[in-house]
Amino acid sequence: MTNVNPSAAIVTGGSRGIGAAVAKLLAANGYSVAFNYASDEAAARGVLEHLTRSGVRAVAVQADLAREADILRLFEIADRELGPPRALVNNAAVTGGMARVEQIDAAKLANMLAVNVAGTMLCSREAVRRMSKRHGGSGGAIVNISSLAARTGSAGEWVHYAASKGAIDTFTIGLAREVAAEGIRVNAVAPGLVDTSLHANNGEPGRLSRLSPSIPMQRAGTPEEIAQGVLWLLSSAASYTTGTILEIGGGR
Repeated sequence: MTNVNPSAAIVTGGSRGIGAAVAKLLAANGYSVAFNYASDEAAARGVLEHLTRSGVRAVAVQADLAREADILRLFEIADRELGPPRALVNNAAVTGGMARVEQIDAAKLANMLAVNVAGTMLCSREAVRRMSKRHGGSGGAIVNISSLAARTGSAGEWVHYAASKGAIDTFTIGLAREVAAEGIRVNAVAPGLVDTSLHANNGEPGRLSRLSPSIPMQRAGTPEEIAQGVLWLLSSAASYTTGTILEIGGGR
């Protein structure tokens, strides 16, 4: 990758899976990185050690993105330790559990929407306040992590989660058009089936094997492959790209 123009980045949900892969790739390309984690301090410590070994400044912040106060604290710590962000990757999300619609738990649904939708919007609000030339900033880029589930609907598994990612797609397009003249590009990456702990954590460790044959490329993707798409969208190589949903799903 060339012309990445590294600077400070914030990655939400950076302690594992796609978020960890993004944080590591950004550090390898010279970004200083702040990331939050919900509860797994050991995993966050491991990612933080990897980032600092890359020779960049990095900070890990425990923060629940369902809470506005935690989001504000994340950005305040990032400002203090790394300076104003030029990049934001809204990766943190929860599925709300695998369930048909008639089985949805109201409390889990509310938390899922708070993290996936409201959390993404509030993090983006804080980034815009810092990046926008309208507010004295010098521009930047936001990448939201969506999902192919927004297009497929995920019937029989997690329609509720898919709907939250549909909201992210709409938000990406709207925010991109709103701040395009203010020096901020906003895009999304929509992964398909990816080899992370998400499947086992939701009670189906065999989900990758079950679904891989339905993918034209006959395999799940890796977090590192998704991270490459994020890096490109943040880079100057994508300088004329905004409001785009980049699908990375093996042709699914």
